[in-house]
Amino acid sequence: MRSDADSPLPQRPVIAVVGAGAVGAYYGGRLAHHGHDAHFLLRTDFDAVRKYGWTVRSCHGDFKLPADSLRVYDDPAKMPRTDLVLVTLKTTANDQFEPLITPLIKDNTSILTLQNGLGNEERLAELFGGHRVMGGMAFVCINRVEPAVIHHIAEGLVTMGEFARPPGPRVKSVAAMFETAGVPARVVDDLALGRWEKLIWNIPFNGLSAVLDQTTDLLLGSPPGDELVRAIMEEVIAAARGAAGVDLPRSLIESRIELTRGMGPYKTSSHLDMQAGRPMEIEAIFGYPLRRAQQGGVKTPLLWALYRLLKLRDSNRSGA
Repeated sequence: MRSDADSPLPQRPVIAVVGAGAVGAYYGGRLAHHGHDAHFLLRTDFDAVRKYGWTVRSCHGDFKLPADSLRVYDDPAKMPRTDLVLVTLKTTANDQFEPLITPLIKDNTSILTLQNGLGNEERLAELFGGHRVMGGMAFVCINRVEPAVIHHIAEGLVTMGEFARPPGPRVKSVAAMFETAGVPARVVDDLALGRWEKLIWNIPFNGLSAVLDQTTDLLLGSPPGDELVRAIMEEVIAAARGAAGVDLPRSLIESRIELTRGMGPYKTSSHLDMQAGRPMEIEAIFGYPLRRAQQGGVKTPLLWALYRLLKLRDSNRSGA
């Protein structure tokens, strides 16, 4: 079978953003703001966005997308077949991949997931074919502050690669499209390395912020907190090496901590989900890496404890 990775996207692709929360609204909004044919599948903010459009307050320049310029939907069956599906769902909704994405697929449709954690590309490949799938990591501080209003606080780089193959013309054309829309983008040779690299930040900061109900500055604001963050990062590096064959440099620990200090009192997505009583992305960010470590014989006691504490938090939320 010919790989879709061998061909770039069309000159002006039809793009579907599936799960247009804060991340989808920001990245899809940048594309729409720069004239791309973007279509947004919404749930929570559908009525507000249809009435008011989106307001994006960004450290890289505020912009607004008027309601009459947007193509927003609450049903994928009403959307056109697309050249590119941009998946920005929370991983807690991955059981909805099939009903949400199937109506958007045509013969040459490609899929790029910008979700957190591990296992997302594998599931999409099972459902729609691995030849369609790319993965990306969004290094961004961003929150939905009220209906139809997004606050982009810092960063914004997207790194992306092909699933289970080297990068080709397709992923390079997607990165170029992001770049022309004002989003810094980089193509990686090894998607697995990129995934584990992001987990160095996501696992300690998303996990501890939700368990302790603390912003990132407080987590790093005392020697015990700083030491705990570093120890968890060490476990992630060990798991990546021992279970996935991904050799992450230890220098990432210091660079990620210094980056986080510059964010100020930032609330992670898991922290916000916990405070709002929403399900947290426990399995993709914590459970999947933990199981990979266990299968590889790598001991990660802090990750195990963090996973269990998050499961306890989640069960208290749901009343289970």
